[in-house]
Amino acid sequence: MFPLHDINRAHRRPYVLYLLVILNLWGFFYTYFLTDPAYVIQAYGFVPARFLADPLGEWPTLFTSMFLHGGLLHLLGNLWFLWVFGDNVEDRLGHGRFLLFYLLGGVAAAFAQGLISGLADVPMIGASGAISALLGAYVVLYPRALILSLIGWIPVPVPAVIYLGYWLLLQFLGDFMGQEGIAFWAHIGGFVVGALLIRTFDPLRHH
Repeated sequence: MFPLHDINRAHRRPYVLYLLVILNLWGFFYTYFLTDPAYVIQAYGFVPARFLADPLGEWPTLFTSMFLHGGLLHLLGNLWFLWVFGDNVEDRLGHGRFLLFYLLGGVAAAFAQGLISGLADVPMIGASGAISALLGAYVVLYPRALILSLIGWIPVPVPAVIYLGYWLLLQFLGDFMGQEGIAFWAHIGGFVVGALLIRTFDPLRHH
């Protein structure tokens, strides 16, 4: 099921989401057109083993890694999910809380993948961990919102709790089947942390 858009109107412009899209596009342009991609990924990607050896020196990579991608499809896939699901979460949290939530979700996702992968020395890059946290938040905030999804070539409205449950199942299956090159536990960890953290971040729960 590929999400086309959600049927869930936001009431304010998602300025932070726009900023995140621009930063991810800039990170891609810088990596592949202005310098050496291998150097950028190695220097600014999050390497769990390197972080454990020097956390004070390596902590910036927890954040820089979120704005790097391994290719055009990697970038566009992440930005599409950010665009479909992120505006409603920003609408609910407000701009500042949304940015903090996004960054914390990305950090938590990186740690989850690092722990499960046995503190690997391979750079982790991509926005998918932070975006997974948004998906976890979305399913808690809007479980009944309809996601217009392509099933085959037919657009079908699917409740968010079903669509995102299906998405989460795919992450477990991908890891179980040993697909390489995808940080499935960053996705799973980000999703779980997002679903838990949103209860603290949601301003409407404190009224």
